[in-house]
Amino acid sequence: MQPSTRRGRLSAAGPSSIMGQDTITSSPSISGDLRLLHTIDCGDQLLCCQFNNDGTRIAAGLRTGTIKVYSVSDGSLIHVLTDQDTTTTGLPVTSMRFMPRGPAHNGDALLATYSSGMVKLWHVPSHTCMRTMKENRQTMIASFNPSGSKFITGGAGPGIYMYDAQTWVNLETFQSSDNPSTVDGHWSRVYALTFFPENDERFLSGGWDNTVQFWNVQLPHSQRRLSGPHVCGDAVSIDKTGTQILTGSWRRNNTLQIWDAETGNKILDIPEDFRGHSQIYTCHFLGTDHIIAGGSRNNTCRLIDKRILMSTGVLNDLPGGVYSTHVNTRGVLGTTSSNLIYLTQTPVRP
Repeated sequence: MQPSTRRGRLSAAGPSSIMGQDTITSSPSISGDLRLLHTIDCGDQLLCCQFNNDGTRIAAGLRTGTIKVYSVSDGSLIHVLTDQDTTTTGLPVTSMRFMPRGPAHNGDALLATYSSGMVKLWHVPSHTCMRTMKENRQTMIASFNPSGSKFITGGAGPGIYMYDAQTWVNLETFQSSDNPSTVDGHWSRVYALTFFPENDERFLSGGWDNTVQFWNVQLPHSQRRLSGPHVCGDAVSIDKTGTQILTGSWRRNNTLQIWDAETGNKILDIPEDFRGHSQIYTCHFLGTDHIIAGGSRNNTCRLIDKRILMSTGVLNDLPGGVYSTHVNTRGVLGTTSSNLIYLTQTPVRP
């Protein structure tokens, strides 16, 4: 399969983001165990990407509020998701999650958050927005529990909200207590949310306050925390066994770290790539032995073998910061940078 490029309308404005502005470079390079499949030009700055459940489609969230959905097999544009709300506000899509398959749907429902505070559920094949609500904040991240029965949201401000996925009734607000001597919740923006594997009760959150908080959905305050990671994107991940936590920090030192999920002790710092330093916006475990990480400053996305603590595949010198990555069930990696999604084949299956 030959690499291809699908082009759309280019914005007259320069690349920018609610997360910051990064140096724009040219002539990206690919090395190691990554094979380029397609380069998709979405026509404007991207903040997030997400594969559907069977890995045949990839959704791209633009700074204009539009979502475009492309075929993974040939990079062609299939769907455009927008309505009067998103057109009027024109504010960025900040995160997307496809609803886990269930009796009420076929995995074609996409939950999207926007910096306007809107949260929308799209029926992708019909381009129909099935539900909309407006939170009184910038909403930066959402995550379904593994069963798909509930979802949680985070954003500007310390509170995390949980909703019933069918009724959208607010079920709980997770936040710190009034006790000033106990750090049992966030006190600043939340950018990362993820549930433990196969566990609807426990989840993690991370954000600007240099903590990762451990939550149980039965309790309003966090049970414990990790101190140190400065999380500015979807950069908290739990491995398949639920025993290790990966964090990515947007800073100059100790950007990638692995922690013990039970004790909260740091296991190791992952060394920087020899090609240069990146401040991390996105990272996650891939399979049992690998990690994906991307960021800005060096505008790099890395495939890391955590057994040897080295990059085994790299997208380098990308045209802008890497704000989002995702891997489908077939080991295809989606990487966003500026207006582009790079689809590369990895040798690893999730």
